[in-house]
Amino acid sequence: MPLSGMTGFGRAEGAAGDWSWAVEARSVNGRNLEVRFRGPPGFEGLDRAAREAAQSRFARGQVNVGVQARRAESAADVRVNQEVLERYLALGAPLLAAGKAGPPSLDGLLALRGVIEAAEPADDPQAQAELEAAVALSVGAALEALAASRREEGLALTAVLIGLTDRIEALVGEAAALAEGQPAAIKERFERRMIELAGEAVSPDKIASEAAALAVKADVREELDRLKAHVDAARGHIAADGPQGRRLDFLTQEFMREANTLCSKSALGALTTVGLELKATIEQFREQVQNVE
Repeated sequence: MPLSGMTGFGRAEGAAGDWSWAVEARSVNGRNLEVRFRGPPGFEGLDRAAREAAQSRFARGQVNVGVQARRAESAADVRVNQEVLERYLALGAPLLAAGKAGPPSLDGLLALRGVIEAAEPADDPQAQAELEAAVALSVGAALEALAASRREEGLALTAVLIGLTDRIEALVGEAAALAEGQPAAIKERFERRMIELAGEAVSPDKIASEAAALAVKADVREELDRLKAHVDAARGHIAADGPQGRRLDFLTQEFMREANTLCSKSALGALTTVGLELKATIEQFREQVQNVE
């Protein structure tokens, strides 16, 4: 499976009986996997289903799952409050007897506040369990859509990371070519400095010996070899199956450690320039890796 990102969105809708619902799943970057569920009263059992479904699909990221459910109103859902209705009729009876008001109409009575009220649905555990199971399927569908969205982001990230890896490899090659000139540059600089301080009396052998010691300290071949190995490792992680974000994040730290050492050992302005550009490219690589699952 190619790289996956950690940002995305998924939505699914469903209906059963007189219920309809919509599920939305969103995710953003996160160091670990964190799942949050929000649903209407009576659907608390979906929290576990949402967490298990998310854990089976994702390894990292902050995942938010929200459920909105609505029960359609019908004639069976309402009733006439006889007590309230009779109270209204009793209050109006004196006015009718005095001829101050006409007989009330049915629609007028039913429109009075409190006469029509919602009836509490019968408590049916089996029906509620079947409803939650149906909604859980939509939760799974929304999370699957979220996973597809994250995979799309992963495809875009893959292209960017491959391009940055190629750029790092090219800069390492430039650094290697420039580093070959470091011993001669160090020797020339040291010889010039010694002549300025001691004049022509300084021994050529002494200059050669000291310059060689300085060149050994400034040798960057090990750093360049490790950078080349890291490039190969990066390509391997980018092409590998499964979540690779943590591995790439660690590899980025190793990239930067070698680049810092390369710059500190540089005795050439051109090599330092390449080293700084290498560090900037590695930083771009690191920023993109933060989005990889």
